[in-house]
Amino acid sequence: MTLNFSGFSQETLLFFSDLEDNNDRNWFNQNRHIYDKIIMPECQAFVEAMGEKLKSIAPDVHAIPKIDQTIFRIYRDTRFSKDKRPYKTHIAMFFWEGDGKKLECSGFYFHLDARRVFIGVGIHEFTRDMLQIYRDSVVHPQYGHQLVQVIKGVHQTPDYQIGWKKYKKEPRGYDRSHPNAQLLLYGGMGFQYEEPVSDIVFSSELIDRVFSIFQKMSPIHFWLRDMAGRS
Repeated sequence: MTLNFSGFSQETLLFFSDLEDNNDRNWFNQNRHIYDKIIMPECQAFVEAMGEKLKSIAPDVHAIPKIDQTIFRIYRDTRFSKDKRPYKTHIAMFFWEGDGKKLECSGFYFHLDARRVFIGVGIHEFTRDMLQIYRDSVVHPQYGHQLVQVIKGVHQTPDYQIGWKKYKKEPRGYDRSHPNAQLLLYGGMGFQYEEPVSDIVFSSELIDRVFSIFQKMSPIHFWLRDMAGRS
């Protein structure tokens, strides 16, 4: 499959805007043809185009234009949620690099809904084993220093926000006076950025725009990728 990405369509954003107000199976089934015939081909074309760009900085990146691969399912998992709305109201894609399970690897995340573009790079939530490796790396003389320098470098763009802090206290067994102690409070590590939908979303220029942000945030991906390689 080779598709040319020329931007997302107005129909795609209208679909998700309407889905926000009609998040039920009847409405979705009546409009399923829009999702299948318009939205999915646009997503697949985006994955192919972005995958080619990302390989220039992350040669082993997984960019697979299929649902449950790079493209997330539209169906929400409501089993353990009070929110029983059945559908996500956004497009979501994750380009990961590594041999482990997709969401246990560092990678590049893209999200589009009716109002905003959201971009993230890193690992949103560490597994228990990965959390231990991360914490040991934070206090390691070499790896901890590298992480601090990476964060400082990415933070030169102030709109790029660090994520994802989870804990209120430093874990047992670690020195609370360590200069990197605040980084021990994170349950995932990466950067995120969002901006409102603009005309660029509807053009092929979106690929270069998103890739530029991915590239600027990529040092955190490389640090996390190397960290996982030490496990």
